[in-house]
Amino acid sequence: MSQPLPIPFADRFAYAANLRLTLLRRNAFDLVRALSNHPTAAFGALMVAVYILAATFAPDLTPHDPTRGDLNLSLLPPAWMSGGNPEYPLGADFQGRDLFARIVYGARVSLWIGFLCIGISVAVGTTLGSLAGYYRGGLDTVLSRFADLLLSFPVLIFAIGMMAFLGPGFVNLIIALSFKEWVEFFRLSRGEVISEKTKEYVEAARVAGLSHPAIILTEILPNIAHSLLVLGILRIGSIIILEASLSFIGLGVQPPTPAWGTMISQGRDFLLTDWWLSTLPGIALLILILSLNLFGEGLRDILDPRLKTE
Repeated sequence: MSQPLPIPFADRFAYAANLRLTLLRRNAFDLVRALSNHPTAAFGALMVAVYILAATFAPDLTPHDPTRGDLNLSLLPPAWMSGGNPEYPLGADFQGRDLFARIVYGARVSLWIGFLCIGISVAVGTTLGSLAGYYRGGLDTVLSRFADLLLSFPVLIFAIGMMAFLGPGFVNLIIALSFKEWVEFFRLSRGEVISEKTKEYVEAARVAGLSHPAIILTEILPNIAHSLLVLGILRIGSIIILEASLSFIGLGVQPPTPAWGTMISQGRDFLLTDWWLSTLPGIALLILILSLNLFGEGLRDILDPRLKTE
C-alpha cells in the first residue's frame, strides 16, 4: 500500500497563514458585534476613534498654524460669544493663536506619547515578565525585586525626578514615562505565564517537541494577549494624564508645540475673565480619558466575562 505524499513545507505554511487570517477576521467580527451590544464600550471606542482621526487629519481640520498667532486676535472669545469670530470657533489664546487648532494638534501630541510609551512598555514588560514567569529561578527573583523597587516610588514624583535629570524634551519624556510603566505589564504577564505554564495545552506542546521560546510565543502569549490589551488601553489614559501633569509644571512637551497641560497652565492667569483658555483643553482631556476608560472596562467585560462587573 502506497504511503501518502508529504505536504510541502511552503503549502503547510500557506495553509497555516490562511487559517490564522481567517480566525483573525472572525475574531474581529465577533469583537465588533460584542461592542455593539455594550453601549458604554461602543461609545468609548467611538470617541477614541474620533480623537485619533482628528489628530491624524489635523492639518485638514483647521487652516491655522497652532504655533503662530496674531496679537490683534489676543484673547478672542469663542464664536458663540459676543465678539467671537466664526473663523476661530473656540477663540484665540493670549498670543492670538487659534485655540481649536492647538487643541486638535495637542490631541496628536498626547496620543503619540500615550501609544509610544505603552508600546515600549508592553514590549519590555511582556518580554521580561514572560521569561521570569516561565523560567523562574534567579532571573525571576532579580526582575521581581527591581520591579518592586520601582513600584515603591510615587508615579508623578518619579517622573518629575526623571525629567529633572534628563531635561525637558519629547524623547526624554518618552523615556521617563516608559522607565516605570513597563512594571505593570511585567507583573501581569509574569502572573499569567505562571498560571498558564502548568495547563494541559502547554504540556502537550512540550511533548510535541516545541522549544521553550516557541511555547512562550505561540502557545502562552496568544492566550494572555487579551489581558495585556485591556491593561494597555487603560494605561494609555494614565500616561496621557501624567504627560499633561508634567507639561502643566513645565517639564513635559515644551512650547511652542501645543500640549493640553501647557495650555491649561498658561490659561490659569486668565481663568476669571477668559475661562475658555484653560477650560476647553481640560474638557478635551477629560473626554479622552473617560472614553479610554469606558472602552477599556467594556473590552475587559467582553474578553473576560469572569471579570465582568455587576
